[in-house]
Amino acid sequence: MATLIPALGSVTSRMTSGERRFAERLETKLEDDYLCWYDVAIGEKTRHPDFIVFHPSRGLLVLEVKDWRLDTIRDIDKREVTLLTERGLVREMNPLEQARQYMFYVTNLLQRDPQLVWPSGSLKGKPFFPYGCGVVLSNITRAQFDKINLGDVLPPHLAICQDEMYETIDAERFQQRLWEMFPVKFTFKLSLPQIERIRWHLFPQIRMPEQRALFPEEAAEPLEMPDILRVMDLQQEQLARSLGEGHRVIHGVAGSGKTMILGYRAEHLAKIVTRPVLVLCYNKTLAAKLTATMVEKGIEEKVHVYNFHAWCARQLESYNIDRPKGRPSDALFEEMVNRVIQGVDRKAIPAGQYDAVLIDEGHDFQPEWFKLVVQMVNPESNSLLVLYDDAQSIYGGNRKRAMTFSSFGIQARGRTTILRLNYRNTQEILSVARAFADDLLRPTDAAEDEAPTVQPVGAGRRGSRPLLIELPTLDAEAERIAQILVDENRAGTLWSEMAVLYRHWDTVGQVTSVLTRKGIPFECPQINKRFTPGADSVKVVTLHSSKGLEFPLVCIPAIGMPHRNDEPVENEARLLYVAMTRATRQLVLTHGKESRFSEKLRDAVARLSQ
Repeated sequence: MATLIPALGSVTSRMTSGERRFAERLETKLEDDYLCWYDVAIGEKTRHPDFIVFHPSRGLLVLEVKDWRLDTIRDIDKREVTLLTERGLVREMNPLEQARQYMFYVTNLLQRDPQLVWPSGSLKGKPFFPYGCGVVLSNITRAQFDKINLGDVLPPHLAICQDEMYETIDAERFQQRLWEMFPVKFTFKLSLPQIERIRWHLFPQIRMPEQRALFPEEAAEPLEMPDILRVMDLQQEQLARSLGEGHRVIHGVAGSGKTMILGYRAEHLAKIVTRPVLVLCYNKTLAAKLTATMVEKGIEEKVHVYNFHAWCARQLESYNIDRPKGRPSDALFEEMVNRVIQGVDRKAIPAGQYDAVLIDEGHDFQPEWFKLVVQMVNPESNSLLVLYDDAQSIYGGNRKRAMTFSSFGIQARGRTTILRLNYRNTQEILSVARAFADDLLRPTDAAEDEAPTVQPVGAGRRGSRPLLIELPTLDAEAERIAQILVDENRAGTLWSEMAVLYRHWDTVGQVTSVLTRKGIPFECPQINKRFTPGADSVKVVTLHSSKGLEFPLVCIPAIGMPHRNDEPVENEARLLYVAMTRATRQLVLTHGKESRFSEKLRDAVARLSQ
């Protein structure tokens, strides 16, 4: 079965009957290695061909589908067609010419990439794989096509007719109709990196965030393409493009692209909503990062990002409800939430304020928060997306994890998805993190309406093994970490690509003192009260605040050292697992002799040599 993007069930409402039937044939008559996109924007100019059909051993086809009947065609030539419609006579572009223009737009995008074109010979600079275009006439049979000589303006081999896409059609015969549209045949098979490069060029929306502006379409001069271009995988792309109305929950392991999918969804919604879109998370640092993402996309006026308690405070202020007084504490925050809930219950705060609500790191939310937030969704749009990973659930304990989604208002049965592949971490980092947290990550059985524990699977990217360093004092740990940061910066790593993650407040003072003395620029929200994702400075944040963030280099001092504010060992281990999986390239762990996790970490690192 071919992969159809978006998923068929999410787009049938906007398809014509002919498009729907053709999509069904593509899905059922083609093999697993076919990729088919329906009405997906291509390039920065967002052209919208009806279908793109791609096969690594066949090539790429651009197809236009028309539901015309014979009695509606009044005149047709190679450029235009005159149709009889309810609005009278209407002139449109010949669909084959329309498909051809889309095809040339596609090839112009691809032939800028030296790795996708012939390097020499008569075809130098042209894509080295076959490409073609065609037309699907969903209500005209081949006999009717021949009877009125449509072949004079639509070459017969470039048209699929109604009786050639019946449900009973033989799969091989259906495929043969597609193959005949290619002017030349393949002599080899495209590799996975080549396929990803093609997707990268065609669909800017699925590029990894750091590569969005890497190769602007209107560049004045040819730009040198890097060897590696990163895009969403097919499951991520299909999921992102298939998110429709209703409630949906995505269970994704750390590094599986949940936040990237949220950004794609927010960008799509910003184009179509009337009321604002609300994005909520728990941590202030993640909220700052998400805000910066929306600003980068130019949608910050339509998409409002808050950490949950800041949003509650904003609701109380906006509707003139007294905020609780006192110093920040768990009790104060709980009372603030209660006042918002009470305000909604007595209609002092209106429900349905947002056309969509997107929740990142939903495992940080309490059940009563979900019940409140669900009421904020406009019932006409009913659009709610929750991103969740039970393995990263570090707040609320068993009381929260025992709940079902439906019990607090999230109706996502039949609309839940699991993402298992971890793309963030190297195989070495993920292996150590998994071995350390093996008890926490043991897969659990759960009904669809509950939160399963999903074990991450590495995507295969390799790197250096994590460094586990034992030192006699915390000062010595801070000195070693500072030297590693300096060495990395001298080697070309930006300060902003490095982070120091700490567990307790009495750790950060010694670390930042050394950073200051060595002239290392840093931002620590607990000290200088700001977190600016784009600033070229080392980010010094708590393990809790690191959730949702990622950095090429992550250093974690004082691992497992006893402390008066420690939580149960399981909670501390879960928190450390979250912090370890923030590192995309290099992980540095330092500890003293009294660390309760040193033995298990040594065993985890040692397994890499086995």
